[in-house]
Amino acid sequence: MYKIVKKRELNSTVTMMDILAPLVAKKAQAGQFVILRVDADGERIPLTVAGFDRKAGTVKIIFQIVGGSTMRLNAKNEGEHICDFVGPLGCETKTEGLKKVCIVGGGVGCAIALPVAQKLHEQGAEVHSIIGFRNKDLLILEDEFKACSNKLTVMTDDGSYGEKGVVTLPLKEAIVRGENYDNVIAIGPLVMMKFVVATTKPFKVPTTVSMNPIMIDGTGMCGGCRLTVGGKTKFACVDGPDFDGFEVDFNEAMERANAYAEFEKREREACCNLFKKEVK
Repeated sequence: MYKIVKKRELNSTVTMMDILAPLVAKKAQAGQFVILRVDADGERIPLTVAGFDRKAGTVKIIFQIVGGSTMRLNAKNEGEHICDFVGPLGCETKTEGLKKVCIVGGGVGCAIALPVAQKLHEQGAEVHSIIGFRNKDLLILEDEFKACSNKLTVMTDDGSYGEKGVVTLPLKEAIVRGENYDNVIAIGPLVMMKFVVATTKPFKVPTTVSMNPIMIDGTGMCGGCRLTVGGKTKFACVDGPDFDGFEVDFNEAMERANAYAEFEKREREACCNLFKKEVK
């Protein structure tokens, strides 16, 4: 059993927890993930390591409340326990040798981008961060990004906070005005990462993307995170989650992700209804 030592609501749909898991905290690196189960009857879900404290033995997770499992997880409070917490899994984000980097995070993907930005900052790199949200109410982790970024730009689709527009606007402006980035690291919805790559590729700016959004099982057995990278089949969970953005077939990944959208919607509604009955 793994104790929840801290819980914090980041917005109405996103929650942050610190989990006491000393062995995971000892080895965790930015970019990796864990597999957890809320209880013995729960499903296994992958969540990215959003931070860690090796001395305290805790691992930070940030999750969006979208279905039955995350509803059950969010119902847990500080001092309570979850059943399983396995990791770290996946490959860490490569940051060695990078001197100037632009981190681009979209929505809850910022939870994955933050520890990467923090690691680069600790290594002495110049970090420019661009984070985007649909509106002000969905904003998360602004202060944390400020603390580890030489420059931070906040974008909202509706202009309710920061600058109005999508994350690729300030990214392109930065590249055009001569910001020579060693790497652009993009983490967020598939469509966002696709357009980040479309923005950087003409300028030949190396771009890394995290394919966490398509992971399901986390061990490579289900095949749900299969994608084509450089013409070869890869699995986000065991070969990634980071890949060269120029080589990822985003159209294929998005088509496969959307193929089960209606089924997932029905299952999510069923899980939500079941959960509501259980908590009455």
